[in-house]
Amino acid sequence: MSRTISAGKFPKIRIDAIDGDLSVVGWDAEEILIKADDDELSLQQNGEEVVLSCTDDVSLRLPREASLFVQRIGGNAALRSVTGNVEIKEIGSDLSIREAGSVAIDTVKSDFSLRGAKGNLYVKNAGGNVSIRDVEGSVTLDSVADDLAMRGARGNVTVNVGEDVIVYLEPKADGEYSIAAGDDILLVLKPTANVTLTMHGDEINVDWPGIENEEDVTERVLVLGDGTARITLHAGGDIRVTSDAEAGNSAQDFGNFAGLNFDWSGFGERISRQVEQATARAAKRAEEAARRIGRHAERQARRWRGNVKVDPWNWDLKPEGFPTPPSEPVAEEERMAILKMLAEKKITAEQAEQLLNALEGGK
Repeated sequence: MSRTISAGKFPKIRIDAIDGDLSVVGWDAEEILIKADDDELSLQQNGEEVVLSCTDDVSLRLPREASLFVQRIGGNAALRSVTGNVEIKEIGSDLSIREAGSVAIDTVKSDFSLRGAKGNLYVKNAGGNVSIRDVEGSVTLDSVADDLAMRGARGNVTVNVGEDVIVYLEPKADGEYSIAAGDDILLVLKPTANVTLTMHGDEINVDWPGIENEEDVTERVLVLGDGTARITLHAGGDIRVTSDAEAGNSAQDFGNFAGLNFDWSGFGERISRQVEQATARAAKRAEEAARRIGRHAERQARRWRGNVKVDPWNWDLKPEGFPTPPSEPVAEEERMAILKMLAEKKITAEQAEQLLNALEGGK
């Protein structure tokens, strides 16, 4: 369903809740185009104020200078070319923003990417990785769970990051920059930078013309140029400061960020943890499916009289189909077969659930 409503050049859009994904694009028209399932959408309008919610996905086209308030999005959200103020309370998965005004966010539960903001950026909590480029105002990140890559922040910066940080800065005179990381920090500055650096870390390496490294120091204050800008670095791991503009793309210790586009192939341990967690979730779902199959088998067995001989299952794993369940009750051997095939990646946890539904629905 598509619906167009007139709301003026500066409408105020409030999204109370969207259970699915949200896509927002600013355009030059003074109308709002809404694409959503009409049965799932709730919409109210009072002049330039529009309030909506939906139990499914929503796509919006808004006047570019609209202001947007989002209470909750259950899935992913993507915003582009909305230059009014953007305020977001909760995004259930990933968030991507391109070309915005000022942005204030309470919670993004997964990854967050922003490129191009005319005002300030504030994020209270990001549950994944964060990528930021080209912010005209200040940047404040109270808590980033994983990694941060940042470039083109023209205002003051205050960030707290759980793991690694790569940041390219062009400090302004009298600017204040505070960067805290649970692991390593890589700071890239122009050779003409005028900053006073205060650094605390396990190991401090300064790759700078005319500057000698000091061995076995965990704290260091360094003045570059006239020192007018102030940068404070606190790292749970190592600190590296360099004037090499390519450092962020080649530093193995910090993974391969590939121009700040987040290629996380270098973070082997973290990926291993993610795989282990995904495997554990799949195994748990398979075990739950097995228990449900067992309960179904017990119900069936109570209906039978006498002893019944059960033959093995005949698995049909053609691309177009799923395993075909037998007409006899499911025995322990068959439950083990499900887990074995899941472990061998012959079926997925979703297929196990679908098989269970077929068993219970067809009896």
